[in-house]
Amino acid sequence: MPNLPPRIFLLSPARLAGKRAQLLFHPVTMFPVARALHSPAGATIGEIFTFLSGLYFRGKLAYAEAFARPPQGLDTGVFVITPNRGLLLPSIRMTLDDLASLAKTDIGASAEEFRKPLLDDAKVLAKTLGPWGEPVLLGSIATPKYVDVLLSAFPQELLFPAEFVGRGDMSRGGLMLRSLDAHQELPYVPVRGAIRRGARPPKLPARSTRS
Repeated sequence: MPNLPPRIFLLSPARLAGKRAQLLFHPVTMFPVARALHSPAGATIGEIFTFLSGLYFRGKLAYAEAFARPPQGLDTGVFVITPNRGLLLPSIRMTLDDLASLAKTDIGASAEEFRKPLLDDAKVLAKTLGPWGEPVLLGSIATPKYVDVLLSAFPQELLFPAEFVGRGDMSRGGLMLRSLDAHQELPYVPVRGAIRRGARPPKLPARSTRS
């Protein structure tokens, strides 16, 4: 759209531990994502993280794809934070070995295996985004994990949806899908100086199933 600044979305990663991850690493039955992941071609990281996080990542990915405004030179404005491979496109395919490699790294702002690739990729992205571009984090700001790294990488104001504060993962996912239904983007506020923890907002109303 003319006169609007470029806008990119940075999606927080899914957890690579727990029962959902074990269903991928050691599937009892080869459901579609597991079958793809165990094949030479692999599965996309978008498919993998959607399986691991369910509604939350599905909402983030659909929302970001709908509202991103990539800067000149980029085909997409959606990037996924990973434990040790920096920022990846949701369409990047991963094999089982690739996923196991990701799972070896704990996410934390002080973990060099996590911090350096993310910092390097974010700095490159910041240059492409330009001084008026808007990086938006779709993820929790309650902990410093990736927030501190991104704040140090982007000279632009790092933003996030104000309505995320106080909500759990499922509620955030539902909120983004409702925004898509309404064709209405959420309001964003700067991460720097924001209230990182707040009271839980009222429960979302039931989502309409009408097309």
